[in-house]
Amino acid sequence: MKTAAVHSRIQPEIKEKAERILHRLGLSPTEAIRMFYTQIALKNGLPFDVVIPNEETVKALEDSRAW
Repeated sequence: MKTAAVHSRIQPEIKEKAERILHRLGLSPTEAIRMFYTQIALKNGLPFDVVIPNEETVKALEDSRAW
């Protein structure tokens, strides 16, 4: 099997939090990235919706953060 490297920069706090969660799930960062890339390839896009929220959603989010 051939291998290729993926290099990325990310905020240390996000990396640490994500890796703690992955550890609890029994996954290494490499396995998680491989799963993510596999899903992108299978779905021919991101494996989740990426949308710009409408005005109503933006207002609801702002209201919820005010609490």
